[in-house]
Amino acid sequence: MSDKKKKLSRRQFILRTAAGGTGALILGAYIFRGPIRRSIAQYADTIDMEYIGSTDDPIIWFETTAENKIIFHCPKVEMGQGAFTGLAQIAADELEVSIEQIQVVHAATLTGNIDGLSTGGSTSIPGLWEPLRELAATMREMIKAAAAEKLGTDVKSFSVKDGVISDGIKSITYAEAVSEKTDWTIPDIPELKPVMSLRYVGKPIPRVDLKPKVFGEPIFGMDATMDGMLYGAVVRPSKIGARFVDADTTEAEKMPGVIKIVKEKDFVGVVAESRMQAELAKNAITVEWKTDRNWSSKMIEDMIKVGQGKAVEIQKEGKAQRILEESSEVISSEYFSPIGAHAQLEPNGAVAFVEEDKATIMISTQVVKITRDEVAARLGIPKKHVNIIPTYLGGGFGRRLHTPNAIQAALLSKAAGRPVKCFFNRIEEFQNDTFRPPTHHVLKAVLNDSGLIEAMEHHVSSGDVAFGSALTPRIAEPLLGADLGAWRGGMIQYRGIPNFRTVSWRVKLPFATSWWRSLGLLANTFAIESFIDELAVRAAKDPIQFRLDQIQDDDRGYRLKEVIKAVAKQANWTNGVKNGRAMGFAASTDVNTPCAQIAEVSIEGSQI
Repeated sequence: MSDKKKKLSRRQFILRTAAGGTGALILGAYIFRGPIRRSIAQYADTIDMEYIGSTDDPIIWFETTAENKIIFHCPKVEMGQGAFTGLAQIAADELEVSIEQIQVVHAATLTGNIDGLSTGGSTSIPGLWEPLRELAATMREMIKAAAAEKLGTDVKSFSVKDGVISDGIKSITYAEAVSEKTDWTIPDIPELKPVMSLRYVGKPIPRVDLKPKVFGEPIFGMDATMDGMLYGAVVRPSKIGARFVDADTTEAEKMPGVIKIVKEKDFVGVVAESRMQAELAKNAITVEWKTDRNWSSKMIEDMIKVGQGKAVEIQKEGKAQRILEESSEVISSEYFSPIGAHAQLEPNGAVAFVEEDKATIMISTQVVKITRDEVAARLGIPKKHVNIIPTYLGGGFGRRLHTPNAIQAALLSKAAGRPVKCFFNRIEEFQNDTFRPPTHHVLKAVLNDSGLIEAMEHHVSSGDVAFGSALTPRIAEPLLGADLGAWRGGMIQYRGIPNFRTVSWRVKLPFATSWWRSLGLLANTFAIESFIDELAVRAAKDPIQFRLDQIQDDDRGYRLKEVIKAVAKQANWTNGVKNGRAMGFAASTDVNTPCAQIAEVSIEGSQI
C-alpha cells in the first residue's frame, strides 16, 4: 500500500462509511428520531464532562522558579468560583509541595496549554481531577530524575517534602534540580496517591486569590494596560435585532482627543486619547440601523407559551399522556420565569495590540481558544500569532462564553497602530447581554388511591441556550431537536413514578439568549419542585416523605434519597408553622450530583 492509502484516519473512515449509507441513515434517524432523541437527552443528563485539551506535556503546565515555587499555568479561568484554589490543592498534593509554594496563573495561548472548550458547566474540578493529578505526579517524577542526575543517586532512595528532595544524606530543592535543565524525558504516568493520604484535597484552605482581591491588586480585565495605550468605544444598538447599515461620523471626527474613526462592515467605533473622549465622540456618531420590528414584553411573553414553539419529547416512561387524557381528576399548574441578565460586576472589554501579523489581547473570557480562533480569522492571520492572555474575571456566569468584543478591540488597534482598551459601559452591557430566556411551564399529574403520583407530565417552553452558541456544534441542533441548556434540570427526577413524560418546546426568540448561571436548571427546578409541593398538599402528605416515596431504587436514586435525608436532619425539618416560621424544600440532580436545600421563612406584615 502507498503511504497515502495507509494514512486513512478513523475520522475519514467514518465519514466515507457514513456517506455510503447516507440515505438509509437519514431514513432510520427520521423514523426512530423520538427514541433516539430521548436516549441522547438521557445520556446528556447524566454525562460527566471530561477535560478537552492536551495533557501529554507537564512542562507547559508547571514552571519551577528560582525561589523553589511552582507556577501552575491553569487553562481554566478564575471568575470567583474558586477553581484556582481547588486545582492548586490537586496539583500541590501530587507535586509534593506546600500550597504556599503554588502560584496559579492563567495560561496564555502562546504557552500551548489551551482548554479545547471553555470554563463553564461546573466542569473545572471534575474534568481536571484525574488529568491534573497525573500531570503533577509525572512532573514530580521528572524533577526527581533531574535531581538524581545532579546527586548521582538512585531515584528510588528519594523522599520528597515541600519541594525538597532527599536521599537521607544529601538534599536538593526542586529549583536546584531543574536549574539549567533543558532536555526532558516524559516518563509513563506514575501511580497516584491514595485519596485518603492527600494532604490538601478535601481540606479547607484560604483561597489562593484572596490576597490580591483584598488588596485590590490589578488582576481583572478592567485593570489591564499596555504601554502607549489608547481608548476605544463602539456604537452599540439599543433595540432588539438592530443591524448596522452605515454611520455619519462627521461631528465625531472634529472632537477633542479623537485619533481615529473606524468603520467596519458590522460596527463603527472611535479611538481616542482618553476613555471619556472616546465615549463623547461615540455619542456624536449618527448610526443607521436596520430593524425588522419593534418588540414589546407582551409579544415575548406570548411567544414563549407552551404550544407556540417546536415540541420534542425528551423523557418518557409508561403511558403518562394517555392516563392524563383519560382521567377526570387531573391536577395542573403553570409557572413562568422572566428574562435574566447576567449583571456581573465587570462589563465586557479587552485590551488589544495588533502589529503586522501578530495580535496580543488581554481579556476577561471563559472561552480562550474560541476567542483566539475568531480574532485570527477576522484579522486573517495564523492562530499561532494570536496570544490571548486571560485575566481574572469580575464575574462570568456564562456572559463571557462568547467574547467577540475581542475582535472589535483588535480592529480598533490595527487601525490606530497602537494598543487600544475598549470596554462596554454599564448601559451597553445590559442592552447587549446574551440573556437567560424566559420560560413557561405546564405541569399535570394524577394521584392514585395511595396518594402517590400515578402519572406526571412536564411541558417546558424556552428560547435557545446551547443552540447558536459558539460552544455547540451545528450538528447538535438537528440531532437533539431540543436545546439541552434550556431543558437542563427539566427532566422528572422522581423515577419511582410509574408513568412520566417531559416535553421541551423550543422557541426562536428575536434577541440573543445563551448560557446563564445554572442554565434552565434554575427555572425548571423551580417549576417542578413547586408542583411537587402542590401535589403533596393535595395528597395531605409531608413534602419530603412524598418525594422519598417516589424515588427509584438505583444508584442515582439512592444518592438523591440520602442527600434529602441529610438536609432534612441538619435543618431539623418540620412540615408546618412553628414560632411564626415555616420551612420550604427543593431538590435537584445536575451533573450527576444530587442537591437539596431547605429555606426557613417567616412573614411579618406583608414582608417576607
